[in-house]
Amino acid sequence: MSDERRVVLVTGGSGLVGQAIRIIIEEEKSLNNDSVKNESWIFCGSKDGDLRDKAQTEALFERHRPTHVIHLAAMVGGLFHNMAHNLDFFRENMAINDNVLSASHKNKVTKVVSCLSTCIFPDKTTYPIDETMVHNGPPHTSNFGYSYAKRMIDVLNRGYHESHGCTFTSVIPCNVFGPHDNFDLQSSHVIPALIRRMDDAMHNGDKTFTVMGSGKPLRQFIYSLDLARLFIWVLRNYDSVEPIILSVDEADEVTISTVAEMIKKAHGFPGDIVYDTTKADGQYKKTASNAKLRSLYKDFKFTPFETAIHDTVAWFKQNREHART
Repeated sequence: MSDERRVVLVTGGSGLVGQAIRIIIEEEKSLNNDSVKNESWIFCGSKDGDLRDKAQTEALFERHRPTHVIHLAAMVGGLFHNMAHNLDFFRENMAINDNVLSASHKNKVTKVVSCLSTCIFPDKTTYPIDETMVHNGPPHTSNFGYSYAKRMIDVLNRGYHESHGCTFTSVIPCNVFGPHDNFDLQSSHVIPALIRRMDDAMHNGDKTFTVMGSGKPLRQFIYSLDLARLFIWVLRNYDSVEPIILSVDEADEVTISTVAEMIKKAHGFPGDIVYDTTKADGQYKKTASNAKLRSLYKDFKFTPFETAIHDTVAWFKQNREHART
């Protein structure tokens, strides 16, 4: 990074990953890290402007004049919420992404790092998936709206680079979880939903706990604080417009039933876990390769999964009253 002052605007700054980035930046400041000394960080949430609206997006950029942007804002939801609202997910996310990148170009932003998702990859594919395979076929039908909208960020990035020389890039994280997650049962992802529902079960004195589906699907999960460190590294060090997967190693893939058992252990839930196999499983696996990340950042150490689950459950118990539920 150069010596010039950087103003980093984080969209979706009040969400799971935005909060994690804020925590890591505060940690760097407290340690007097040289990298953060010439940076000002601004975390914006939906209350600061509706990014679906072009005028509000441009007003936000004119107000803060960012030199760099981490674009996290999105309309998001879990499997069942996605399945019911594909059109909304497509249109709203397309609007958000187009407005943010347009405003970034208009304001001569040096670099934009946008957040994609492993759900963008083709449903019918070979594993592990890597960065070259994003556009190789249709995504899974369950959340095609969200998936295609996220894919289009990559198309926009390439277009802005080709037409204007912009360094707009994207990262593709595997499933993210951690403190400040969305624990709302209508729209949350699998880990926060299990944490919230198991907490409810303990309050109710339930003897069993039901997991939707067979528990057999495999997933890679990344702790939000690990992802935050990697996002900051990408902002400072990665200058290609080609996407980069930010994921734990392939060997760290776990079944949903393993996740449920670890959450049970973290909660101290005394009952049995049962599986409702009448409910949809979604994709069986989405194994992603982090070979590109490992080639560029060899010594990055991920938080052990069980530790991260324990810390997330502990955070939820302490913050249940004002967590997103």
